[in-house]
Parts: sequence; structure tokens; C-alpha cells
Amino acid sequence: MGNYFKDNEDLQFYFERGIDWAPLVELTEHHFKSSEGPANVAEAVELYRDIADLIGQFVADDIAPHAAQLDREKVGFADGEAIHPDRLQGIFDQIQAMELHGMCLPRELGGMNSPLMLYFLTSEIMGRGDVSVMAHYGFHGGMAAAMLMFSLREGTTKVDPDKGTILETRFEKFVREIARGDAWGCMDITEPDAGSDMARLRCKGEQDEDGNWFVTGMKLFITSGHGKYHFVIARTEEAGDPDDPFAGLGGLSMFLVPTYEERDGERVRLATIDRIEEKLGHHASVTAQISFERTPAFLIGKRGEGFEYMLTLMNGARLGVGFECIGLIEAAVRLAADYAAERGSMGKTIDRHEMIADYLDEMRTDVQALRAVCVHGAFQEEMATKIGLHLGYKKDLPELEQKRLERAMKRHKAAARRVTPLLKYFGAERAVEHARRGVQIHGGVGYTKEYGAEKLLRDAMVFPIYEGTSQIQSLMAMKDNLGAILKNPREFVRRGAQARWRALSARDPLEKRVAKLQATTHAALQHLIMRTAGDKLRGLGEHKVTEWPDAFLKNWNPKRDFAFAMLHAEHLTKMLFDEAAAEILLEQAKAHPDRRELLERWLDRAEPRSRHMLDLIQTTGDRLLATLEEAEATAAAAE
Repeated sequence: MGNYFKDNEDLQFYFERGIDWAPLVELTEHHFKSSEGPANVAEAVELYRDIADLIGQFVADDIAPHAAQLDREKVGFADGEAIHPDRLQGIFDQIQAMELHGMCLPRELGGMNSPLMLYFLTSEIMGRGDVSVMAHYGFHGGMAAAMLMFSLREGTTKVDPDKGTILETRFEKFVREIARGDAWGCMDITEPDAGSDMARLRCKGEQDEDGNWFVTGMKLFITSGHGKYHFVIARTEEAGDPDDPFAGLGGLSMFLVPTYEERDGERVRLATIDRIEEKLGHHASVTAQISFERTPAFLIGKRGEGFEYMLTLMNGARLGVGFECIGLIEAAVRLAADYAAERGSMGKTIDRHEMIADYLDEMRTDVQALRAVCVHGAFQEEMATKIGLHLGYKKDLPELEQKRLERAMKRHKAAARRVTPLLKYFGAERAVEHARRGVQIHGGVGYTKEYGAEKLLRDAMVFPIYEGTSQIQSLMAMKDNLGAILKNPREFVRRGAQARWRALSARDPLEKRVAKLQATTHAALQHLIMRTAGDKLRGLGEHKVTEWPDAFLKNWNPKRDFAFAMLHAEHLTKMLFDEAAAEILLEQAKAHPDRRELLERWLDRAEPRSRHMLDLIQTTGDRLLATLEEAEATAAAAE
């Protein structure tokens, strides 16, 4: 079956030239102060390449050939427990033997101490083999790393300030158990009637007179919910009125909840698995409904901080989904290309027919652009996190160094926040589209189970839904961008002027095209903010003149004031991804001339798409908004 790392030149580019490994490795290895780890950056990257090679071979030999069987056998459910079929269990026995669950955990806790970047890149490889396996695999080491990170943040981990090694940590027993592959974790957020609207969560966290915490309530759609350790977000505070700081999201807290114990060799359930969902795809991945009834729990951080901790989990999860999407698209592209190269029609193979060739070209371009943005986002997120952890345990840094690191952390965090909703949106939507194209390219046999194209489409359909829907990602991107303009309009004007100038003056024709793309996105943002501000200004008639400054600059109501922008949030998000990918690929092209061809392919696709999105934003929406306003007025009158 080959090797899923060695056969991917674009993926290998990031190991060889596309990632600035030095700062990541130095932060991860604490500037090589451990005698157990690599001696320098080159040695570390060589180790990472060997791990990727090992996983690439393992996925090609032991996962991908059995994807249809995993899909067909599914996961069983009996006596309140999920049951892995033999093939799936055998795969995870091999993963355990390879000690991959500890890939990113510190050596002193039984791990390999590799960067998260390596985990993400190898997750793509695993996702190409089977996304169900990749999804479940991610809830092992990923949840153990979250335990460690949360403990560091709350101050319950002691670190050697010179060597950067863990001396003790709150959940060490649990982390080691996961690193050995004896358990895994998951995150429990969604409840009945409370998916994206987290303010409606009803699961409760309660404390007894001795200070012990207990969780009660139901959680559903929990990926790998048959795991032992659950991060559960629950309500601990009851709000007195809407202005109460504990109202809505402010009343949520985060808990780590073990759902069973081993007593005398028998499993004793502390929380029950009510059901395993029957799903369209991801058949080898458990999606469970869980019920807690005064289940003993560990509070993470302080009460009322649950939403903040949840965002940390979700940021990593959304990056993970981005790489998962790459894996599936890569599988769809290769399956379709291989079939098209063999299927003859009208005197030639169908990959030589113009429309099919165009499909395959766009699929290949999209997966490479998505990989570029995902790698960029993962780098920025990991740098921000590790600099923050470094600042947390290094208490004796010189003031100038402290400030330098704080600025760097803020810069990396902002860069990660910019692209995370974009890559989750684009990856999810394009995974569905390209899996569908794969079925179409296969024709009649694509609709059958024989070739596996239809399985990829079924598996892809969940991507725009889980870990935050595509629409939620769009609203986040819109809110962040318009909010930044309102906070600093002068910077927005400056960026627009720079883009227009570079579109005229840049010597490199590709840089000029990227600048024109930036100017198009700027025009869309300008239209949205002007329209939003115009609607807000029209509402000033309800206020006295002396109240106008506060009424305009403060008290923005997203549901009322951003209606036009919310309507066009997805159009804007497509433009923002096109722009971000072009900028990242331009930087690659400047450093590596062989990447210019990829940037040119991307711009050929992105430019007309962005012009179309701008046209939609500037010319549509008023009719629908008027209809919605009329409906709301009618509903209000009826009440």
C-alpha cells in the first residue's frame, strides 16, 4: 500500500522547509537542557520525520486497507458499554504498542515530548486512512495534554524553573494512564436543546459542605464518550438577573470527571452510557449520550471560568478537525485521480477530459492551501501556548525579556485566532464538496460501496457540524473582524491603503495579485461596517442628542445591530480564507520559488470567487432582512 508520508511531497515540504522548527523545538525541549532528548534542532526534526514515516507506513498497511471493514462492522453496545470490533481494537492495540498516545506528553510523564505540530501532521496521515480512527486517537494524548495544560494554568503543577521539567502535577496518575494507552478522555459540552447556545446548558456542578464537587445532568453527541476521563462543562452559578456576572456563560465551570473505576478487577460505573448513536458516517467512532447523577468531579480552575477553559479545548479541537479534513480530502483526491486515470471514455481516460481535469486541479489546489493555513494556525497556537507556559514558571526573567515574550505571545495568539475559524470553515465545507466530487467522478460505481467514494462523503458530512458548526465559525470570523475595525478604524484604513498601493506598485506580479485580493476583502469589510454603522446611526433618533456618543460607540447589540453582517458572514468567511491562504502561500513563494506554482493555482481560484462574494455582499440581502423584520414585528404584536 506504500507509505502515506513518503508519497506526499507537499506534506514532506513542511518537515523539510515549510516550518520554522527551531523556536518550536527549543520551547518544547526547554533549550535542550535534558540529556534524554535530542541534542539540537536538526536531530529533533530528524526524529519527527522518522515518527511520521513510521505512522505513514502503519496507516497505509494496517488502517487504510481495512477502512471498509471498520465502516461495516461499526461499534457495538451491550450492558451499558461500547464494544470495539476486533479489527478496530487490534489497530488501537498496535497504536498502544507504538506508544503514540504519549507523543506530545513530557518524558517525565511517560511521553515522547514531541511538539503538537507533529501530532497534527500525523493526524492528517491517520485521517487519510480512516477518519473514525483518527478522531478516536485524538482523544487519548490530546485530553492528557489538556489535563497537564489546565493544571499548569491553575497553578497545581510544579516545574523545575531551570530545566522546565514537571516535578509534580495534579492529574499525574490520569496522564500516565492515558500515555500508556490504558484509558482516554473526551469533552462533554452539548446537551439537549443546548448545542451552539451554551448559555442554555443545564448540567449542574454542585459542592457539598466538605468542598467535594459533583456533576448531575445529561450530555449527548460525545465523541469517544466511552472514555474514562470527561471534561464536563456544567453550570455552578444561578443568575439573579441579566446583569449578574454569572448570568449565561459566566455561570459555567469546567470539571474533570472520571466516569468509572476499576474495583477488584471489575468496572464500576460512576456515570452511565445511555446510548451509542447510529450515524451516517464515522461508524468506527463512538458518539455517546452520557448521564451523570451526582458523579464525583474535580473542579478545573475557579468556578465561573468554564467557558474560558472550554475555548482552549475547542481551539485545539478545531485545528484537529482542520487536519482531519485534509486527510479526508487527500483520500478523496487520490481515489478520484486514480480512478479517472484508468476509466476510459470517448477515446481517452476521463482525467484528460477538461471538466474532470478542472475538478481534480481544484481539489489538489484546495488541499494544499488548506494544509498551508492549518500548519500556520497550528504553529501560531503552539507558540502562543508554550510561550505562555514558559512565562508561567520562569519567575526570574529580566523585565525586557518578560515584555518581549509577552508581546510575542500576544502576536502568536492573535494570528492563531485569525485563522482558526477560517480553516475549520473551509476545511469542513471543502471536505464535503470534494468527497461529493469524488463520487461524481466515479460515476455509477461511486454510488456503490465497492470503491469507497461514498464512504468518504458520509464521513465528511459531520465536519460542518461538530466542534462548532460552519455557521458558528463564520459568525466568529465576522465578529472578530468587524470588532477590530470598531476598535481601531485608523488601522483598518491604513491596511486598505497599503493593499491598494501594493496592487499597483509591487514588482512581483503574484504579490500584486495577492494585494488585489486583500483590497477586495477590504472593500467587503468596508461595506459591512458602513452598512452596520448606518443602521446604528438611524437608530440614534430614539436617544437624546447628548446620548448619541454612548449610543453609537457603546451598547452594541449583535442580534440587532449586526443583522446585515450576520446575513453575509459566510460570504465574508470565504473571502477571509482566500486572503489568508494567499498571504501564507506568498510568504512561502518568497522563500521557496518552487512554491510559486501553487500560489498561482490558488489565485486563479480565489480571485473570481472573492469578486463574486463581494458582489453578493454589496448587492443582496435587503429583501430577506425586510421579510425577517416584518415576521418579528408580527410575532411581537401577537404576543
